[in-house]
Amino acid sequence: MTDTLRVKVKLGDNNYGKADVQLFKVFRDTPRHEVRDVRVRVAMTGDFGAAHADGDNAGLLATDTVRNTIYALAKEGFASSVEEFGKELLAHFVQTGPRVTGGFAEFTEHLWARLPGEGDAGHDHGFVRQMPKHTVRVETTDGQTFAVTSGIDELSVLKTTQSGWAGYVLDERFTTLPESHDRIMATVVTAKWEYAAASCDYDAVWQRAYDQIQRTFTDHYSPSLQNTLYRLGEAVLGACPEISRVWFQMPNRHHLRYNLERFGLENDNEIFHVDPEPYGLMEAWVERA
Repeated sequence: MTDTLRVKVKLGDNNYGKADVQLFKVFRDTPRHEVRDVRVRVAMTGDFGAAHADGDNAGLLATDTVRNTIYALAKEGFASSVEEFGKELLAHFVQTGPRVTGGFAEFTEHLWARLPGEGDAGHDHGFVRQMPKHTVRVETTDGQTFAVTSGIDELSVLKTTQSGWAGYVLDERFTTLPESHDRIMATVVTAKWEYAAASCDYDAVWQRAYDQIQRTFTDHYSPSLQNTLYRLGEAVLGACPEISRVWFQMPNRHHLRYNLERFGLENDNEIFHVDPEPYGLMEAWVERA
């Protein structure tokens, strides 16, 4: 049996906590209910060296306690936005964990719209789940000051015209894609943004950003997905003075005109093959100058 070589090591950046906590809260203050449906991760940072190096768990919070605390504080608090709830959670763990000095909380909120009801206001307690998701990350190093990032995930958008891709480098050996001035543009928007203020009406800002992204996607001819990404960022910053900068990830979900001419059929940009992969991918921050 070979002896294990012992080397000098030290603990680097680390955290621990609870992930994939599925939290659903119903607000029943009035006959017209509201719901929040959130997947939560809480990670604590601090002086955890003894637990790692020596197996000494003194002063550590159990991750089971973290889970229970998330549900209990959701009952006692969580009166406004997910972002503010993240601040509540982190402040609590810094205060109650003897070895906790900071941490972060991540949230993925599933959105629910009201089912049809009498009139235009929708049903009081009937909901249908929506596709886009509201994402949040809250960080702290002291339990008192917080860095908040909010965002959008899985927003699928498409326009059937007013988009093209031309004027690019035509490599005589390897370029096979023909230039186009009328194509389908389809993407799945992932966005996140940082705030210029320590606090704001996070839900209102998120809704403004979400609405603006949808409006801007179709209000122009798109010479490229890069140009549309830039326009989205410019529009979000214009609509939301609370935001300091915004990041987008936008894959190009290719819809390729299918060759029907070989069957004696005309294809006037009506029939397309959706090519899931590989795909172009664009990422960028758009910041205030």
